[in-house]
Amino acid sequence: MAVFDKSVESSIALPLQLCSISLMLCLILHLTKSKMMFQFVYFLGVAGVLMAVLTPELFLGFPHFRYFQFFITHIFIILTSFYFIFVLKYKPTVKGLVRSFIFLNICAALAYYANKLTGGNYMFLSYKPSNGSLLDYFGPYPWYILVLEAAAFIFFAVILLPFYALQQKARDNS
Repeated sequence: MAVFDKSVESSIALPLQLCSISLMLCLILHLTKSKMMFQFVYFLGVAGVLMAVLTPELFLGFPHFRYFQFFITHIFIILTSFYFIFVLKYKPTVKGLVRSFIFLNICAALAYYANKLTGGNYMFLSYKPSNGSLLDYFGPYPWYILVLEAAAFIFFAVILLPFYALQQKARDNS
């Protein structure tokens, strides 16, 4: 089988879904303790996991191994963020939000290219998931991608707000 064969295996096996990318970033973060890597894990990971858990695309249900794998790996991403926030005292920043958004778009460009080569649907850039999802409210293809882009930025800002508010409160008290 060629590397970029349009078979089913090559169109779903690459780690190009947002949560797969976030999971790899978590492992790098645990190894390096990089503050920039934390920003990527926090913004991409938390945003991606929350969307994935709210509308999971599961083809195999309980008690299948893939069912447990889905939830365990997604919970690992959230727990990694919590560990770095609450134990190691890392904080998401506006600069981290902007860098994460740029990184997200670079990943999306790579996923789009991989989709063209493999016939895949990484990051749902070729079509919406087959089961219902939040993307159903974002309009038809390809317009939902633009709405998803705006929604991602807004969601990044929303998950930054608690930290921004705490920072402002600390400034006001000093």
